[in-house]
Amino acid sequence: MRTDVVFTLTGPDRVGIVEEVTGAILGLGANIGASRMARLGGAFAMLMQVSLPTEALPDLDAAFAPLVASGYSVTTSADIAAATADSKTPDTGTASSYRVEVSGADHEGIVHDIASGLAAAGINIESAETRIVEAPVTGAPLFEMTALVSVPAEVDGTGWIAALTEAAARANVDVEVSAGE
Repeated sequence: MRTDVVFTLTGPDRVGIVEEVTGAILGLGANIGASRMARLGGAFAMLMQVSLPTEALPDLDAAFAPLVASGYSVTTSADIAAATADSKTPDTGTASSYRVEVSGADHEGIVHDIASGLAAAGINIESAETRIVEAPVTGAPLFEMTALVSVPAEVDGTGWIAALTEAAARANVDVEVSAGE
């Protein structure tokens, strides 16, 4: 029998960190499903869904102990199904996907304002990426966010977009919504 685990790692970026983590995962007889990895500043972050033999669960912490000892933060959440059974995560089987793009002058609170507008409308953020870029002429910092959201069938098709537009206006940013992938 196999168990799904969400694995996260954060710590200093260095050559070979992905090889070391994936080697430990392979050593447990595990397989990596969905994953995201990114260098942020001088740090490195990994987020992975890993399927491993249930009998390997007790060995999980020991497999990553050397990384923890060298300053990395490692977390795992065993059995995703059990962890999400009581959550408020919507059923995406009857939901529609949309891409939300946000842009404007960078300032504190943009992500919070947009997330609040979406949450108030009952919309789940499936993934999001943000970045700061320089304006072409002035070099002023510009904020950009791209999010994929899941809109349940029972949510009013225009109401959630109006709520999102209001949230964007409060944050003084532009927002565009298009059909998702």
